[in-house]
Amino acid sequence: METLLFLFPHFNFSAPEKEAYFNMFDPGDDNALTRDGNSRFRDKDRKSRLSLLLSKSGSHENVSPEKKATTTVNSTSPATALRWSDSFEELLNDSDGVKTFTQFLRTEFSEENIEFWLACEDYKTTESNTKLPSKAKQIYAVYIENDSPKEINIDHSTRVAIQKIIAQPTTTCFDVAQGTIYALMKKDCYPRFLKSDIYLSLTRRKAPGAMTRRRSRSFVFNERGEPAFGSDSRL
Repeated sequence: METLLFLFPHFNFSAPEKEAYFNMFDPGDDNALTRDGNSRFRDKDRKSRLSLLLSKSGSHENVSPEKKATTTVNSTSPATALRWSDSFEELLNDSDGVKTFTQFLRTEFSEENIEFWLACEDYKTTESNTKLPSKAKQIYAVYIENDSPKEINIDHSTRVAIQKIIAQPTTTCFDVAQGTIYALMKKDCYPRFLKSDIYLSLTRRKAPGAMTRRRSRSFVFNERGEPAFGSDSRL
């Protein structure tokens, strides 16, 4: 924490992590970042500090996929988990489904896809036009801009189109990028998720006491050819 305070003395680290993270984009911070009036250096410096804060907060911990996959306890019932296989939409409509799918994406180091999609869903519900520019800049800086901390995989033309409109954003300015990431997750990530140990472990889970052993009675034939039951045995 002392290191963070030294690097970011103007931050309020007692505030929630998300708030502290996005305070980096406060226009009032420009004076602290200005060096010889070079705006390009200012942008590069912001990216470096963003990456540093992300690593300090544990957003990109150097943890093996196996360890990450076992750190979250999921109490989802098998019946609920089975419904997620009906469609990708069914999965995203369930909060536990989103959490489990995010857990899976972390094992593939691609959690930025679902995080971006959720950020766009939240952005589109913004009712105040005065809040749109700041929210749009936050999403752009974290997910869209080249070499951003959680840069998503979108084509160049889409990236440029967002860059042009970001100064005066609309509620639909991220729709194309969001659709691209949605299609990527649905066609590529979702099928692998359904075959993953994370998902299969949920669908195979049984309630305590649900597993019972079936009893079988063996029999032999007597002298008259009639069955005569013997002792019980367990299968």
